[in-house]
Amino acid sequence: MTSERDPQPGAYRPFVAARAPGGRPPTQPTYRVLVHRQYLDAWNSLADRVGITSARQFWEHVSSTPGTPPAVGTSTVLRGKHHGPKWEGYSRTIHYEISGAGRIDYQYCNATTEGSQGDPHPVVKILTIDLGSH
Repeated sequence: MTSERDPQPGAYRPFVAARAPGGRPPTQPTYRVLVHRQYLDAWNSLADRVGITSARQFWEHVSSTPGTPPAVGTSTVLRGKHHGPKWEGYSRTIHYEISGAGRIDYQYCNATTEGSQGDPHPVVKILTIDLGSH
């Protein structure tokens, strides 16, 4: 029997669940946070690169209030056609500066019906992680 986490043969699942930096969060997140497979290694080493505090602050922001300015750090809604919603119902791309070490770009949806269940649920998709200087 195949688990729901395993893709079906021939299926391509570019986004996977992002684990909270530092382990299980104290409260259940409102938004499910997904990261593109291309950036999974960067996500898994985020706390080592920017510090556990900055990584947790980013996690808390995107898992609870991705559409508002963060309490710590800065974010900008990117302009231009290239940064528009990539999927129906999603936000424009948001550029989050993480501790001066780089940036994380994401989009969110308050009620997407993607997934096998088809029920509306809030999701954040991390599109890119760039921890180099820019």
